[in-house]
Amino acid sequence: MRKVAVLMACHNRRETTVRCLHSLIGQGGPEVLVRVVLTDDGSTDGTSDAARHAWPGHLTVLRGCGALYWAKAMALAASAAGDYDFLLWLNDDVILDPGALSQLLETYDSLADSSGCKAPHTIVAGGLRDPRTDAVTYSGVQRHSRWRPMSFRTVDPANRPVRVETINGNLVLVPRSVVGRVGQIDGGFRHGLADFDYGLRANSHGCAVWVAPGTLGTCARNSGKGQWTDSALPVRERLRLMCSPKGLPPDSWLRFTRRHAGRMWPVYWLSPYARLLAGAVPVRPRRGARVFVG
Repeated sequence: MRKVAVLMACHNRRETTVRCLHSLIGQGGPEVLVRVVLTDDGSTDGTSDAARHAWPGHLTVLRGCGALYWAKAMALAASAAGDYDFLLWLNDDVILDPGALSQLLETYDSLADSSGCKAPHTIVAGGLRDPRTDAVTYSGVQRHSRWRPMSFRTVDPANRPVRVETINGNLVLVPRSVVGRVGQIDGGFRHGLADFDYGLRANSHGCAVWVAPGTLGTCARNSGKGQWTDSALPVRERLRLMCSPKGLPPDSWLRFTRRHAGRMWPVYWLSPYARLLAGAVPVRPRRGARVFVG
């Protein structure tokens, strides 16, 4: 029996969270024991109670104060994962296809067989598509070139596993062996960047990061309207949004660039703020088709 601990974070999206949990029911088959650890970051709409009713298995709810956001909420969930063979990061706005978890596990097993290693240090991400257009929204990502270390592009899933540098954190299978090398999600980040950081750290620790074949569910891409990348907004408002937890807060961006941008990290750290103040339109730094340009 394989044990999978599903890590989720939510905030005032009761119906969305419930739909996600419903899509998780029956995933993995009879040989997989699925538990859910949900960090409810200060919801006031009854999300926690609805989640308990929606999920027929074992569900642990942790409560936040509303200021954890994704990275800290997922780190908190990971701290309560208990005994597991795999962690499954799952955004609450994902609706899984039937058999999605089985596909992730089968991909992991196929990579283990091909490597000749019983328990490879391998992360497997699941690609997701827009529910209306079927366009790929979230997946693995790859650097454009070694000369642009903060510039990434989304990698479309293929009909076979595809190796990537790092991942969007919407649907990711992380075996215990990887956690033993890399640790958990870094709660030192405010919201985003923690997923990109984890995949890059995994690679630096000798782990492999792959995307499973095809897409395994739906998840609409976040719109840039009303966010710091929206060029229709005044620069002052964009700067305020940029420095907010869901934007590109300077402390999180500093943490990321110092780890992953090489010796020129101060230039890459300063670049997006300088470009915004200079009136340039920066590339959208969101999970999904996000790209960072320094």
